[in-house]
Amino acid sequence: MLPFILAALAVVHLLTLHEHGSSNPLGVSGNDDRLPFHPYFIFKDLVTIFFFFLVLSIIVFFYPNLMGHSDNYVPANPMSTPASIVPEWYLLPFYAILRSIPNKLLGVIGMFASLLILLVLPLTDFSRTRGNEFTPFSRIAFFCLVATFFILLAMGARHAEAPYILIGQIATALYFSYFVFMVPAVSLIENTLADLNQSNKVGLV
Repeated sequence: MLPFILAALAVVHLLTLHEHGSSNPLGVSGNDDRLPFHPYFIFKDLVTIFFFFLVLSIIVFFYPNLMGHSDNYVPANPMSTPASIVPEWYLLPFYAILRSIPNKLLGVIGMFASLLILLVLPLTDFSRTRGNEFTPFSRIAFFCLVATFFILLAMGARHAEAPYILIGQIATALYFSYFVFMVPAVSLIENTLADLNQSNKVGLV
């Protein structure tokens, strides 16, 4: 059911965007150089979609075991669990967060919190500019988050032993600190720098 729900939400999103327009992610006001959504952005998105399906088709038809794990082909045995069995690659960062917390219940809560914490971004992002196009510090912080995510992905594929557990715990702390501390701090710094720049321009005039 989930793929059909996601497809329906994508259609609703496109209909809403067609009716009400975009939300101006760059934050630049002005009515110059406007482009219609169709056909320009429709075909721009289709290029990305076709490229995605091309890569997906190559993996599915020619390299189906590229992202798999060899232990997944071991017949199930209720008497023994393989020591190195891991989930699929797209679940490895969340599996690393689950393993980084010693308490099982808190580990499960932390795993789900890693997704739900995305909902706090509208509350913690105080930046006046939408998007990272004109905010270099926010861009650097975002790439730090991406690097942390890939570190968690790599740690999720390793055995639950030192030093991988410690690295996973550090990456988990950095992941959550990005949303709770780094985003508001960076946005406040950039707002302050923008105010100082504006006041200097006013002073020069």
